[in-house]
Amino acid sequence: MANSSNYRVQLRRRREGKTDYQARKALVISGRPRLVTRPSIKNSTAQIIIAKPIGDQTVAAANSRELIKKYGWKAPTGNIPAAYLTGLLCGLKAKAAGIDSAILDIGLITPTKGAKIFALLHGVVDAGVEVPHGNEKIVAGRSKGDHIAQYAKELSADEDEVYAAKFSKYTAEGVAPEGIADHFSKVRAAIVASFKGAQVAPEPQSAPEPKAKLKAAPKPEAKVAPKVEVVPVAPKVEVKAVEAPKVSESEAEVKAIPASKVEAKASKVEVAKSEAKVAKEKASKAEEEPKKASKAKVAPAKETSKKAEKVPDKAKVTKDKAPVKEKGASKKKPPAKKASAKAVAKPKKGEKKE
Repeated sequence: MANSSNYRVQLRRRREGKTDYQARKALVISGRPRLVTRPSIKNSTAQIIIAKPIGDQTVAAANSRELIKKYGWKAPTGNIPAAYLTGLLCGLKAKAAGIDSAILDIGLITPTKGAKIFALLHGVVDAGVEVPHGNEKIVAGRSKGDHIAQYAKELSADEDEVYAAKFSKYTAEGVAPEGIADHFSKVRAAIVASFKGAQVAPEPQSAPEPKAKLKAAPKPEAKVAPKVEVVPVAPKVEVKAVEAPKVSESEAEVKAIPASKVEAKASKVEVAKSEAKVAKEKASKAEEEPKKASKAKVAPAKETSKKAEKVPDKAKVTKDKAPVKEKGASKKKPPAKKASAKAVAKPKKGEKKE
């Protein structure tokens, strides 16, 4: 909305997106008639309009519905061939009204190459009305409907259901979409014949048929692989190669002996070991028998020795009682008398004197 007193609301047709008043002003100032082309989905309209102080004056006009009513057109009226015939009809009417030139007015429509507005322009130009234009936007091969025929041929070969849905209006009127170019030529001739002395451009040439596309070979049906149970895989462990220990020639020879011989040797060794054990047991038994006998004899001797140990020896007692001599003292021999007195023992009772 307005933010100040200087705000001006745009014109209604500009707000509705119907009129570009800046472009319209330039067209009106030129003073030349305007070729107004307005296509829709189902129809196409072309008009020759002159701007006057009172308002716009329409000199000639044509609609694609006239093709059905007056000229025997049986195909749909919203395609490019119908747009071309509508432009041709409008151009012939303008020539009859004394209009020889005009300026194209496309309004707010985007100028796309091969669109229906340029098919209308193509028809008006072929009728003899001069309209400044460039040939980059006009595709002459589409004016006769060759693209429709080619598309119908491609669908009829493979997809019957799509073909019936796309071209139901053609088949309902008894017109084959593959032969739309012939139907176009008949209707065009009827339009030109309705205006006596009309001079028009020759009929547009048909577009060259594209090269047939090589059909790819059908892919073989993929076989369904049986279901495989996925088992979790343990992580890989790197195994390092370990060098084998060096083996001497003797060990190699031992390893090279067959298993049967090794078993025979092992059995022999076991027998020898068992025999040696038996011999040791016999020898140990033989040694134990005299030991037992000697132990029996030695037992009473041991008892007497124990009794003797209880009686102290006088010599030992005297020795124990002898004083310890100091270090460094000279060792003197005891007198012979004392030694002899001690050495002579008294005779025991019952013993004879020597």
